[in-house]
Amino acid sequence: MDDFFLRALLAGVGIALVAGPLGCFLVWQRQAFFGAALSHSALLGVALGFLLDINLTVGIFVSCLLLAVVLVWLERQRLLASDTLLGIMAHSALALGLVVLAFIEGIRVDLLAYLFGDVLAVSVDDLILIYALAIATITVLALIWRSLLSSTVNEDLAEVEGAPVARVRLGFTLLIAGTIAVGMKIVGILLVISLLIIPAAAARRLSATPEQMAVIAAIIGALSVAAGLFGSLRWDIPAGPAIVVAATVCFVAIIAWPRRRLADTSASNL
Repeated sequence: MDDFFLRALLAGVGIALVAGPLGCFLVWQRQAFFGAALSHSALLGVALGFLLDINLTVGIFVSCLLLAVVLVWLERQRLLASDTLLGIMAHSALALGLVVLAFIEGIRVDLLAYLFGDVLAVSVDDLILIYALAIATITVLALIWRSLLSSTVNEDLAEVEGAPVARVRLGFTLLIAGTIAVGMKIVGILLVISLLIIPAAAARRLSATPEQMAVIAAIIGALSVAAGLFGSLRWDIPAGPAIVVAATVCFVAIIAWPRRRLADTSASNL
């Protein structure tokens, strides 16, 4: 196995292990479009990174966080419905990023690599960053798991019980922003949300508890990465989209597979 392929496989698995559990909360909270809005803002972060001459991952993280803060503030103003605000902000951030990149002189940007990923170009430094993020994210998620789960079920009840709902929500947003910033390298800005949503949606049908769903989602994501990369190598197709197609095939297979009626569980009620 070539070194570049092994690095790509390790990078994809690292992102999948983080994206699976985080994606479960997006599915439970019905916030898939929120995740998509953050991923669209990543291109604006790329543009700011080039414009300000800073690390692109830092630029993406900052842009995702700023968009999340603006969205929360606008939702509290109750000017428009949440889905309308998300649509406006997502596409505005994407368009603004493209416009800013067009105005930067002396820099040639491979938009396809940013939009659809370039996992086969992952370096050793990228691997270190990905697994550092994975360790930090899993640690933080384990610390806030109960509070985040309580606020997902019933935010008002969680506040009454003393859960730090606002801080937990901010922490969760930071984790999503960090995952998108690093995951962009794997499947690109337009497809990174798929690693968050599709494995989690597939795992929901196989799970009896929230914790079980998080673990299964991570496993499905890792298997999708491996299948997509080997498919890309076998049929000479783009690696990022191949990973997403593999995840979609897993989802369809799980949904189509007949099963006995199971008792209601914590995961299915979320």
